[in-house]
Amino acid sequence: MTEPTAKPTQHPIPILASIDDLGPPRDAWLTDIWGVMHNGVAPFRGASDACVRFREAGGTVLLLSNAPRPHTSVAEQLDRIGIPRAAWDAILTSGDAARALIGTYAGRPVFPLGPERDAPVYDGLPVTLSDATAADVISCTGLFDDETETPDDYTALLADFAARNVPMICANPDLTVERGNRIVYCAGAIAAEYEKLGGRVSYAGKPHGPIYDLAFEALAKLRAKPVPRDRILAIGDGIRTDITGAARAGIASVFIASGIHVASELTSTGLDELFPDPAIRPLAAMSALA
Repeated sequence: MTEPTAKPTQHPIPILASIDDLGPPRDAWLTDIWGVMHNGVAPFRGASDACVRFREAGGTVLLLSNAPRPHTSVAEQLDRIGIPRAAWDAILTSGDAARALIGTYAGRPVFPLGPERDAPVYDGLPVTLSDATAADVISCTGLFDDETETPDDYTALLADFAARNVPMICANPDLTVERGNRIVYCAGAIAAEYEKLGGRVSYAGKPHGPIYDLAFEALAKLRAKPVPRDRILAIGDGIRTDITGAARAGIASVFIASGIHVASELTSTGLDELFPDPAIRPLAAMSALA
């Protein structure tokens, strides 16, 4: 009788109290915003301090966000929340990437599915915003009211779009985000429901390749030369966006345990359950960037 082959033992993911304990320094950080730098309401001072120190030591911080708005709008939001500008060099958002996708529908009617606060993503684009019945494409930046609605509230609307074979551009692949002490749905949750109904979706943002290509170009400009991928570190709280996206792009990552995936204490056992696939395991995990 053949003995079963034992599965190789994976090294535990170290849990760090300080990013300084990670090991050899990098040249650049690709740092997520919501869940790492703030929770939508209050800033995380330790994260800002860590970014400031990294920049003072010669590092570059590119905030890489799935926010469905242009980077200028996100910078204004960070100012309001209280994230100091000394904590970052530049911002790149999925809203920036989405504008390129939406722009391919020049002169055609676009249905804007999302809250009014995301309207800046359409500024200056050669498209016409329309109602649902006239639209040639759906631009989904989120739910109309993510404080009270869920994706179930959109079943009938999405079914009608799917029956007409209307494509969707998803400007934020995140499924959920932590706002204060609550979890709210994002555009990615709407897009996932649309795909279940047979709808076609194009994604802008993490974990998809185009936004990382833009990020590497931005880092090369910021540092006046290309940055080798082994000199870049991704920092984020989203497993399917930040951590998976980094792995696909060939860069190492650190997982920040926000309420999206970790409801209580961060443990090695819990991390093994969150990251069963060795291909996307982060270098380390932290309760918060510090």
